[in-house]
Amino acid sequence: MSKRTRPPLLELEAAVGHVFRDRAVLEEALTHVSARTATNRLDSYQRLEFLGDRVLGLVVADLLFERFADEEEGGLSRRLSDLVRKETCAEIAVEWNVGVHLRLGPGESQTGGRKRMTILGDACEAIIGAVYRDGGYPAAQHVVKRAWEPRLAGSTHKRRDAKTDLQEWGQARGRKTPVYRIISRGGPDHAPVFEVIAEIDGLEPARGQGRSRRHAEQAAAEVFLRREGVWPEEGDNERT
Repeated sequence: MSKRTRPPLLELEAAVGHVFRDRAVLEEALTHVSARTATNRLDSYQRLEFLGDRVLGLVVADLLFERFADEEEGGLSRRLSDLVRKETCAEIAVEWNVGVHLRLGPGESQTGGRKRMTILGDACEAIIGAVYRDGGYPAAQHVVKRAWEPRLAGSTHKRRDAKTDLQEWGQARGRKTPVYRIISRGGPDHAPVFEVIAEIDGLEPARGQGRSRRHAEQAAAEVFLRREGVWPEEGDNERT
């Protein structure tokens, strides 16, 4: 089998918005752990991913601080969480066409690793870390601002994450992490309906329904939050 030929890195640099002085650091950001031996994993993107995650959080937090000057800490935190989550990073990686540039082991390559959202999200953070190492904070700020700023306005109308809010509310009161249990699954295969119970020790459970387990869990968490007065009832003040 012939070796896979990757496109020139200058295409990726153009998409990211940074020309690397040291291409080696970009190569490292594109190298999945599967492409390294068990004794040589420090040359994979994992360390740069760790760095890029922190740089991304700082830049996006600063952008939100400037853009939403009248918003309280809670709202800013929810926006930040949505904007820096792995799924958003994976979306950016797709826009940058990162997949074709990845260095993967044979197993990951043959099983669709170039399109796997977890790998793409990690690689996106690693690239940001690489930009920071190559060009410093101003370069990383430019790259993140270029890719994330168009998403800031869209976060204005996103629903709050009920499961996250419920977990934070419970933890603030010394409770354990909420537990979600499926109690029924109905409807046809093409349009199932899940019913889920959200439970927190010492409190009455709450039920929710949805077309998927995830949606049902969110619905149950929302019922819980409204019942406890954490979220306003429908029709009251709009949530951010």
